[in-house]
Amino acid sequence: MSAALNVITITNIISVVVPIVIILGAFFLGIIVERQGLNRLQALSSRIGWGGADVIISSLKGLILFWFTIGGIFAAILTLPIDNNLFLTIQRCLLVAAIASGTLIVARLSVGFVRYFSETKGAGNLTSLFEMLTQIVIFTFGVLITLQSLGIAITPLLTALGIGGVSLGLAFQSTLTNFLSGLNLATSNKLRVGDFIQLDSGEEGYVVDIAWRHTILQDIRDNMVVVPNTRILNNVFKNYGLPDKEALIILEVGISYDTDLEKVEQVALEIANEVMNDVVGGVPNSDPWIRFKEFGYFAITMTVYLRIREYFDHLVVRHEFIKRLHKRFRNENIPMPFPIQTSLIPIPHEQTPTPKRSALSHDGLPDLPFLNDEQ
Repeated sequence: MSAALNVITITNIISVVVPIVIILGAFFLGIIVERQGLNRLQALSSRIGWGGADVIISSLKGLILFWFTIGGIFAAILTLPIDNNLFLTIQRCLLVAAIASGTLIVARLSVGFVRYFSETKGAGNLTSLFEMLTQIVIFTFGVLITLQSLGIAITPLLTALGIGGVSLGLAFQSTLTNFLSGLNLATSNKLRVGDFIQLDSGEEGYVVDIAWRHTILQDIRDNMVVVPNTRILNNVFKNYGLPDKEALIILEVGISYDTDLEKVEQVALEIANEVMNDVVGGVPNSDPWIRFKEFGYFAITMTVYLRIREYFDHLVVRHEFIKRLHKRFRNENIPMPFPIQTSLIPIPHEQTPTPKRSALSHDGLPDLPFLNDEQ
């Protein structure tokens, strides 16, 4: 009797210990495989200089261990004497977990490689709107595959989603309009992340992100300006980043009428080329040019055209050009006129003598002093 109990006890212990050992073994094996595999992939990436490996590494982190753990759990339940219905339930749960993890890695890889090619090849304008759309599409397919694998009919579900989508579109019309406007802005390539734009209403700044409801700008004071997508799409805005980030700035300088214009033009061109080559923000080896514009009220207007790398560089380039040109003009004894305004000051006329008081009072009678005395 005791021998039979010992056999039963040992059998029960083995039936419990073996699944635990399998699960723990799969877990630790997953840790080893993930660390070693990702480390070798990182070393290979450094050796061949391919940045796409970083996308794969970041996408696989945590999932290799998860897959090994799922495999260990599935192998463990095969050793357990459990009911067939319970086995099918656990199997379906593991299948759902595997499909969910596969969907997650596909979403990570898709967004990661789109971002990688956008940054390295300039192939697109990745925004959070694109990231969200990519993830929505991939996870939607993942959910449909999961339902199909579980034997759930998806046709009625798609019909219900279609009807519900129309109802939600009518209920959230403003949100949907902003979403479609943001999609239009992002795909039209007329507005890109990093461009400096100025709206006709006065808001300006660098485009930080195009989200599903609004576009985020960062102004020169490092403040975030949130503008609805429909407002940008339906109004006029100026994009200083198209067709490229280089821009042209125009400076007007007043020249005295007594100055040799040939000398002024030569000196100004020397300063302009010096600023272009020395100042960060100017375009080296570019050809600035000068045009005399008009005979002004007190000076001849000279216009200087300078190229800058991007819009915000106009501040430092303008600053350096004005400072250096003023110093050079003083060294060359080139006078810089200042505004002269003629003021007409009226001359006061001689004061008109005050008329003497009439001898008649207001009632027409002579103003006799003794009549005013008390009787």
